[in-house]
Parts: sequence; structure tokens; C-alpha cells
Amino acid sequence: MLLNMDFSHRVVIETSAQQWLPSPAAGVWRRPLEREAKEKGHTSSIVKYEPNSAFATHSHPLGEEIFVLEGVFSDEEGDYPAGTYIRNPPGSMHAPFSQQGCTIFVKLNQFHPRDKEKVRVDSNCAPWLPGMGGLTVMPLHSFEHEHVALVKWPKGERFQPHKHFGGEEILVLSGEFKDEFGAYPAGTWLRSPHMSQHFPYVEQETIIWVKTGHLPVE
Repeated sequence: MLLNMDFSHRVVIETSAQQWLPSPAAGVWRRPLEREAKEKGHTSSIVKYEPNSAFATHSHPLGEEIFVLEGVFSDEEGDYPAGTYIRNPPGSMHAPFSQQGCTIFVKLNQFHPRDKEKVRVDSNCAPWLPGMGGLTVMPLHSFEHEHVALVKWPKGERFQPHKHFGGEEILVLSGEFKDEFGAYPAGTWLRSPHMSQHFPYVEQETIIWVKTGHLPVE
């Protein structure tokens, strides 16, 4: 059940236009973005929990990465409101649920086996740091060549043309991200391959979740 697993290709998905598909758990729905196999392996999705829905206890052989988009996501360790970034390391397991309902961006089985750090960042209260140009950045995680952050673009900001060693992956959280290839409203997911290049800019304040350096370089 391969879906968008050729990492040499650029992929753009406006997730709000996708149909919700049922998961194995009642009340939990998914919009698949990339998938190696039906219920295992490398997977990225937008996932929606209806109020009082839960997923059975499951393991993360090569880790789990989550950004909570709406509502409150929970597991046996705590409650994570919208804006929370979560990394559960390889070999971890949990039984997630949501009492009020939530929507999350989730990536499964994509960690390096040595990337063992457990991460919880509430972006509602973590600091923004100065970035290049007028950008501000909230670092979320780094391991070797992989870097994950939130990036806030002020209205009218243009960035220099640049290449992506190890690729780039973006989820537009608010506003509208743009480059010479198109315009990407909130909810758009983009994946650009190793050594791809673009010239990004915005016309309104925009916040993106971005990961670089994690895709195959061959």
C-alpha cells in the first residue's frame, strides 16, 4: 500500500480537501500523506479523534512524532493541548485518547534508531528566537542532520533562494506560504527532495512546521 514513498519526487497535499478515512479504532479518522504499508512502517497522516475516542495500546518501533493542531490529545502520561510537539522514541508505546476531540499531525517509524530523546514542547509558551532576515524560529528537535522547528514569517517576508540538503518537509499551520511554484494555504503539506531548491515568501503573517535533513540523499 505504497503512498508517496518515492522521496525523489516533490509532493504537495492540501489536507483540508482530503477525505477522512476510518482507522482501526472507532471514532478515529485519518488523512494519509505518505505510507509504506497498511498499518506499519513509515507513515505520515493527519488524524482526527472524535470526543471520547481512543486508540489501542501500540508500540513505535522507530518512533512517533506528533504536532497537536486542534483540541487536546492525551495518553497515560498527560494531556497535550493544540500547539504541543511530541516525540516518543523508538521502542516506546502508549494508549492515546481524546476526551474533547482533537486533530493531530503524526509521523510514525521515521526516527534514526539512535535518536532516543523524548520530547514535549508546548509552543504556546516556548520562546521564539531570532532567525535569518525577519524570521523568528522555535527549535523543537535536532538529531545529526535532522532539524525540526516552527518558523514565523512576518507579513511581506522574502527568503533567499536555497537548496535543501536531505530534503525539506513543511506543514503550513496558519497564513499562506508561497514560492515560485505556487501558494499553500493553512493545512498544506509539502515534501521536497534532497537538493531541491525554491525561493519562498509570504504576503501575510504565516507560521509553518518545518523539518529538514531527514530524507534520503541518494
